[in-house]
Amino acid sequence: MIRHIVMWKLKEEAEGASLKKNAEKLKLILEGLRINIEEIKDVEVGIQITEDGGKESCDVVLICDFMTELDFKMYTRSPHHKKATDFIKTVADKRYFVDYKVDL
Repeated sequence: MIRHIVMWKLKEEAEGASLKKNAEKLKLILEGLRINIEEIKDVEVGIQITEDGGKESCDVVLICDFMTELDFKMYTRSPHHKKATDFIKTVADKRYFVDYKVDL
């Protein structure tokens, strides 16, 4: 299984909305990927609950699981993934990620 973890530090304001509103919108968008991309086995999205996390914290985290590397590649090529990344590029300052194999 492949696990894909991405964390974003969002801009204080973007797209005419606050960081909090953009985090909530991003959560909905990312959770919706599970409906539209059948290769996603599982998805979890979290929003930072600590308001004073400072420079070292991120605002949103995505954790996705895929059965195979091919499934992961298909996910990254999906138009639904592209649409999500287009929004993310407008609201995020930084992005961190790790992709790794999980032994079952």
